[in-house]
Amino acid sequence: MPDLTPLTRAAGLDRLSAFLAGPGAHYAATRNTDRGRDKIPTTSALSPYLRRRLLTEEEVARAAVDAYGDRGAEKFVSEVFWRTYFKGHLETHPSAWTGYLRGLDEGRSRLDAEPGLRRTYDRAVEGRTGIAGFDDWAVQLVEEGWLHNHTRMWFASVWMFTLRLPWELGADFFMRHLLDGDPASNTLSWRWVAGLHTRGKHYVARAENIRRYTDGRFDPVGLDAYPDALDEAMPPREVRIGPAAEAPRGDVALLLHLDDLHPESLPIGCARVVRIGALTVHADGAVGQVRRADAEAMADALGRAGAHFGCPAGPAETGWAGDLPVMTAWAPVGPTANALPADMIRIRRAWDETAWPQSSRGYSRLRSAIPRLLEA
Repeated sequence: MPDLTPLTRAAGLDRLSAFLAGPGAHYAATRNTDRGRDKIPTTSALSPYLRRRLLTEEEVARAAVDAYGDRGAEKFVSEVFWRTYFKGHLETHPSAWTGYLRGLDEGRSRLDAEPGLRRTYDRAVEGRTGIAGFDDWAVQLVEEGWLHNHTRMWFASVWMFTLRLPWELGADFFMRHLLDGDPASNTLSWRWVAGLHTRGKHYVARAENIRRYTDGRFDPVGLDAYPDALDEAMPPREVRIGPAAEAPRGDVALLLHLDDLHPESLPIGCARVVRIGALTVHADGAVGQVRRADAEAMADALGRAGAHFGCPAGPAETGWAGDLPVMTAWAPVGPTANALPADMIRIRRAWDETAWPQSSRGYSRLRSAIPRLLEA
């Protein structure tokens, strides 16, 4: 397992530097291999920092290009843009999120009503299915809050197509335990494996692929290698992204939240931040280690923001902003966005403003725009 503590911006920058100085050079060739919990990961393991924007996608992508050049960094930068794509796609298809929540409620009701489904679910989350690899990954997720990206795809595929468990229950299992649990990336990745994101094109975990990319550590038997993709009556409908506000002139209070913890780079224009508050909204049912990581990241951001703007910074308790207008970074679709008051001044980064409209369809549209976006 990668060492994901402390969850601070400084630690994230150190991890980025170490990745670019070492395994990043071999990323394109090795990224699909999960070597095991006690080995150096083949991925960057930057996702807990990116999820909270302790590091921004833009600075990570640009650092990779600076280190390896456009060609050498192409695969890694493309993977960074998947995070931007998922956020933009969920922003333009918010019913994918509400549909997930509705399906989760239905799945929980089924667990109460169907003893057989409950037994299968309990064995899955406790790592007692007897499926090589899957059981180890379930235990690792609970103990460490982390799984290799390729492993997450295998896990989701086995969950849905071999164990026949509702995908929403699996996505919820991930969200409650993952230190990098992100509403957009998690929800849409599960939908992608299911064949719902790109209709009819699902990801099927096969024993040979698992054996190959775990260096022979796991060789599961009994997997359904030829399942049908999942389907839904009505795919999420595309909507326009809501307009962002311009930062006002004069004194403002700045509200920090877990979707953007790099206030130093926010586009605040002529606004003058004189007070800072923190709103921490955890994923529903988040376990202790996720809540501690959120608290650690928020404390780091508050400390940096207070020093940067030279003003008081603390929890957003009742009356914390006084009579000041309250400004905050745009919160993408998810729990934080639902918790923000409707009259909040929500500003949006140029990166999101440019990339999200390119994310309303398949990823290829955004991928083709990457050179232009990095030059902008």
